[in-house]
Amino acid sequence: MLSRRSLLLTPVAATLARAVNAQSAASGKMLLAMHQNTTRAAGFRASMEGWARAGIQYVELGAPQLSAFLETETVPTARRLLGDLGLTPVSAAVVLPDIWLPGPARADSLEAWRRGCEQMAEMGLQKVYSPSITNRPLTADDFAATPDAIFEAGEIAKAFDLTAMIEFIRTSTHLATLTSALQMIRAAGHPNVRPMLDFFHFWSGLSKFEDLDLLDRGELAHAHFQDVLDTPRELINNDSRLIPGDGIAPVVRILQKLAEKEYDGALSVELFRSEWVRGDPFAVASEIRPKCEAVMRQAQVL
Repeated sequence: MLSRRSLLLTPVAATLARAVNAQSAASGKMLLAMHQNTTRAAGFRASMEGWARAGIQYVELGAPQLSAFLETETVPTARRLLGDLGLTPVSAAVVLPDIWLPGPARADSLEAWRRGCEQMAEMGLQKVYSPSITNRPLTADDFAATPDAIFEAGEIAKAFDLTAMIEFIRTSTHLATLTSALQMIRAAGHPNVRPMLDFFHFWSGLSKFEDLDLLDRGELAHAHFQDVLDTPRELINNDSRLIPGDGIAPVVRILQKLAEKEYDGALSVELFRSEWVRGDPFAVASEIRPKCEAVMRQAQVL
C-alpha cells in the first residue's frame, strides 16, 4: 500500500510525467535523458545541477544515489530540486539479485524491491527497472519458474502504480537476450511488466538486429543509449560503452527500427568509463548532449 505521504506527493509529478509522455508520443520523437550511473561519483545533487546547466531535461534515477541524498534530505526536497532545475525523471533503477527468478536472495530482494518502488513512486516516477544480474548456473526448471517470479514482482510494482521493466544483461546466465526477455515477460502476462532495451547489452551480446522485429508496436517501455567500442567481443566490458556516434554499433538503424515499432520514450545515456563517472557533470553532459542529438537527428527521432 502507498503511504499517506506517497498519496500526497505522487499526483503532481505523475501528471507531469504523463504530460511529457503524451507530448513525445504525439510528436513521434524520442527524449534524450541522462542516467545517474554516468556521473555517479558526483552524487545526486551535483549531477542534477550539472546536467541542468548543460541543457539536459530528462533524467534516470539510481536508487543508491537517491538513497545517499535522502540520508540527510527528504523526498520533497529531492523532488523540489528536480523541479527547480527543470528536470523530469523518466525512469529509475533498483538493482537487485533474484528479482526475476527464484533464488537465495529473492526474499530480501523482494522486500528491497517493495521499498524501492515506494520510494520511486514518492518521487513521481512511472517506471522502474531491475537488470537480470544472475551469473550462477541455471536449469530449465529455473526458466520454467521465471514467469511466476516476474508476475510477483509485477504485483508489487502495480501496488505503487509503476511499470516494472526487465533489463536483459549480455553476461547473465538467465535473461541475456531480447528474445529471452520477451519470451518470459509475455509468459508472465502481467500488465505492469514490460521490456526495455540497453543498446550496449543488445549489440555487444548474443542478440541480433533482426530480433528487434519481435517487438510489438508500443511494447518497449524504455531504452538505455550507448555505442560500442571497436574491439573483439571477447574483450568487451563496461569500459567498452561509448557515447552514441563514437563507436561501431548501428545506433541510427536501431533508432529507426525502434521508431518503426512506435517507441517514443527516453534514450537514457548510461556510461561507466572513469573519465565520465568521476568527471564534472556539466562537462560530461556538455560532451554527451551534442553527440547524441546529432545521432537522433540523423535517425529523425529528435
